Amino acid sequence: MFDAVISNLPAFASYFLTAIGLLAVFSVLYVLITPYSELKLIRAGNAAAAISLGGAVIGFALPLAVAVATSHNLYVMIGWGVVAGAVQLLVFLVARLALPRINESIPQGRLASGIFLALLSVAVGILNAGCIV
Repeated sequence: MFDAVISNLPAFASYFLTAIGLLAVFSVLYVLITPYSELKLIRAGNAAAAISLGGAVIGFALPLAVAVATSHNLYVMIGWGVVAGAVQLLVFLVARLALPRINESIPQGRLASGIFLALLSVAVGILNAGCIV
């Protein structure tokens, strides 16, 4: 059993490091498309920003985890990761259309907006994960 773990470590490392890299790229892109700086707001103690960003990260990580589990090819996993990232970026844009004041609400620390955006991101991430074949 231990031999199987050792022999699979290179595959684990390649998938895990690639997934962490995709998560980092997604996080940077997400922070860039929002009209406010989540990291600055989080450092200042803004819970709405922390919740909304956390929801987007979870919403991205869920389908990425399914892609890792179902893909037997690193490039296929990367492709699904790109799809998951695009879907999450679209979730923010749709939420912004549905709630035009969300750009003001989150920097003002309004938890309802942060929670709504986080739960929308997670819900769409779950659906996205379920659609990966």
